[in-house]
Amino acid sequence: MGGHGFDDVLAANEEYARDFSLGGLTGRAGKGLAVLTCMDSRIEPLQMLGLVPGEAKILRNAGARVDDGVIAALALAHERLAVTRAMVVAHTDCAATGPEEREENLRADVDRLRATPELAGVEAGGFVYDVATGVLSRIC
Repeated sequence: MGGHGFDDVLAANEEYARDFSLGGLTGRAGKGLAVLTCMDSRIEPLQMLGLVPGEAKILRNAGARVDDGVIAALALAHERLAVTRAMVVAHTDCAATGPEEREENLRADVDRLRATPELAGVEAGGFVYDVATGVLSRIC
């Protein structure tokens, strides 16, 4: 066995660590922002929003859905890590959510965030990212 299936990423990490410059960052969200988006590898959450490491908390799951785990993570981020804004970012061409249900799910998930007492004081918004153009549109 020996872990040969991970040799490529371990070698890449060695290269990354040689020039590592993020060691001085704290765990706080510098811009007070949390972003929930899909696990789709075409989405680069920091880059698409003009952010750099340390400025936002990034949460990912299949379909960018607000579930109990997301609620718990956002409550912790709000209480301890300076998060005051939460973006839910669905996307086009999603394997987990079809286009006909995307906006309905997005609105329901944002409503859930807004109705969660532990997230009082967190501004929540719903967005759709177009994987073909890179354009982000506000839905709710």
